[in-house]
Amino acid sequence: MNIQAAATASKTSPEQNGDFKESSEMLLNCIIKSLSENKAEDITTIDLRGRTSIGDYMVVASGRSTRQVSSISQKLVDILKTELGRISKVEGKDAGDWVLIDTGDVIVHVFRPEVREFYQVEKMWTPMDQK
Repeated sequence: MNIQAAATASKTSPEQNGDFKESSEMLLNCIIKSLSENKAEDITTIDLRGRTSIGDYMVVASGRSTRQVSSISQKLVDILKTELGRISKVEGKDAGDWVLIDTGDVIVHVFRPEVREFYQVEKMWTPMDQK
């Protein structure tokens, strides 16, 4: 492949070249690995494909304290940036009760357990026949 063809191929989005499923699943696997390695608890994955346009997956996890929630979130954002070149939008990191990380394809929520129980985000996305 010549340089021009390589440059054109690199500009092609995953949706255009058919790798969209693999890219969102690769991202999901990287996120779950980071959360697990950083001792996040009760990691739940929700498949959003075909249900909403906000993303393909949602991941919900817990940290034991505000400090751990912030740390788990920061390490995830750092790994996404260094390993995958993804810049994520982050909300709530300073407070540490509930951090939302929007990677585009995967939305990640990291909660303190009490806050997670209060908001029950997973229940909003559980199909009616599973409630």
